Amino acid sequence: MDKYSTLANLSDSSFRRLTGVTRTVFEKMLSVYTEALQKSYKRQGRPSKLSNADKILMMLEYNREYRTYFHIGQSYGLAEGNVCKSIKQVENLLIKSGQFSLPKRSSLLKDSIEYEVVIIDVTETKIERPKKNKKNIIAKRNTIII
Repeated sequence: MDKYSTLANLSDSSFRRLTGVTRTVFEKMLSVYTEALQKSYKRQGRPSKLSNADKILMMLEYNREYRTYFHIGQSYGLAEGNVCKSIKQVENLLIKSGQFSLPKRSSLLKDSIEYEVVIIDVTETKIERPKKNKKNIIAKRNTIII
């Protein structure tokens, strides 16, 4: 039983809280990913343990929660290397499609919030130093060597 099928009982808001995307966006990701897989990758070797939906879910979990590959691998029953390879494959195919992308850096830098900076100069403050007293100074012992 795959992990994605256990999420079928979640409400739409809970699904979004868990994955960071709505169900419709997830379904679109799934269709784009499966089409891209059929076009670009030849099926070689052993078939994957995970379904395509689980791979996308794993990628979203990694990006949303910043969990390590080791922890994700433990929850999916995979080695760290396979987790890394699967996540990179899903990310690359979804980005290549052009339908899913992050905002550009220039749009992130355009900010409507104005910041006010207050600088306080504290270099002129007095420093309390201990006062020198004769009582505090230890006199050197004078010894006579014959």
